[in-house]
Amino acid sequence: MIEHHVRVHPSADRLPREDQLAWKLASVATGTEELDADSTAMAVNRVIDNASVAVASLLRRPVAVARAQATAHRMAAPGASVFGSRSRVSPEWAAWANGTAVRELDFHDTYLAADYSHPGDNIPPLLAVAQHTGRTGADLLRGIVAAYEIHVALVKGICLHEHRVDHVAHLSAATAGGLGALLRLPTETVYQAVQQAVHTTTATRQSRKGEISSWKAYAPAFAGKAAIEAVDRAMRGETSPSPVYEGEDGFLAWMLDGPESDYTVLLPEPGEPRRAILDTYTKEHSAEYQAQAIIDLARRLREKAGPLERVRSIVLHTSHHTHHVIGSGANDPQKYDPTASRETLDHSVPYIFAVALEDGTWHHERSYAPERARRPGTVELWQKITTVEDPAWTRRYHDPDPERRAFGGRAVITLTDGTVIEDELALADAHPAGARPFDRPAYTGKFRTLAEGVVTRSAQDAFLDSAARLAELSAADLGGLFPAVDTEAVAAFDASLPKGLF
Repeated sequence: MIEHHVRVHPSADRLPREDQLAWKLASVATGTEELDADSTAMAVNRVIDNASVAVASLLRRPVAVARAQATAHRMAAPGASVFGSRSRVSPEWAAWANGTAVRELDFHDTYLAADYSHPGDNIPPLLAVAQHTGRTGADLLRGIVAAYEIHVALVKGICLHEHRVDHVAHLSAATAGGLGALLRLPTETVYQAVQQAVHTTTATRQSRKGEISSWKAYAPAFAGKAAIEAVDRAMRGETSPSPVYEGEDGFLAWMLDGPESDYTVLLPEPGEPRRAILDTYTKEHSAEYQAQAIIDLARRLREKAGPLERVRSIVLHTSHHTHHVIGSGANDPQKYDPTASRETLDHSVPYIFAVALEDGTWHHERSYAPERARRPGTVELWQKITTVEDPAWTRRYHDPDPERRAFGGRAVITLTDGTVIEDELALADAHPAGARPFDRPAYTGKFRTLAEGVVTRSAQDAFLDSAARLAELSAADLGGLFPAVDTEAVAAFDASLPKGLF
């Protein structure tokens, strides 16, 4: 890997394009290296993972709204497919609808380092453009692997969260790069597209704070849509705010560490395999990633804890990120509100631990049902749970050595008679280094579980066959990556919603 130091430069420096981060990202995207076999196999897993959570969310309001907006932009040909619809639409609108479907349940892949990310959010815009432009499955794989490489590098090197900038700013750059790889665009074109995408998708983290709204699902879809539009403009010869990262009025100087910004971004050398996708991991449970190990820990503690009415207090000792983002350190009263939105509850580790401790399981719908959140016993237990930052867990969260890096915590349960029960778990069971690492059968099982009652068994089989053969699919075959569903039921649900402009 090559270390690239990124800092602010005054306009008088006339920083050469080749020395700018956007150019270096574009160069990674436009490299002609052969795809790593392990990386392409993992990319197939993530295509399956995305489809799993997308079909499970088809009858959820934000997904239906995004789909309605998209299908108002139909194209006779070529266009791109939309989960839950037979219509072909303009690719940026397909990316919008499909990106929202993938993100709605907060149930697909993740990568945590200096910042947060869901790199699977790159796949919907890449798939939409691949369909629209007649690219093959091999082309799509090239784009996915490149997008993950860029996304992981940015998340490792540049923290957005500490400045309350939403993490989709890194996503848009990665998607623009992945589109460049997919389409084999010149480095100059990708460079312009990356800068446009970053410039137009920088937003605050309020979408993930307080009473969290449905925009949490839309935000990455918006980034993907913006990246497609940026690539379109760049292909037509349009230029961008430059240098978008290093400029004295740019991203680093005014959104991040200021004029003294100095970041290090690690990118592969020419000829080095693109393997960053292998550092990422998916979710077994539909909740914020920092809660994955906590759910597994709660399941393990259930028998030890005994009758939960005897619990006086529960303290979760965990990392800075977990405490301040989904824990009591966020100082969000909504995280303890039984009437809070699903989006808020999946960012409340006190709620998640309480339900997992009571039920011994986690379900993407039942665990968030309003009647579940308002159960008196749950509310009473929930209010007894707090988090604290433990420096040791914070160090493990940021450890550069993947063998030591961990996202879990320690639970200390104090009973009314003074008995203390403690246990800890560093990694979720499904993590690559966890007790039950996710493999292809696990991804397949997740798909079949979430597709049950939505996709027929034969249609499930057809989708899984297409996904497994992704590297061999022709342009005409990419539609097989959209599992067939009962579109009449979906259309009836869509028709029940209020109308908008489109």
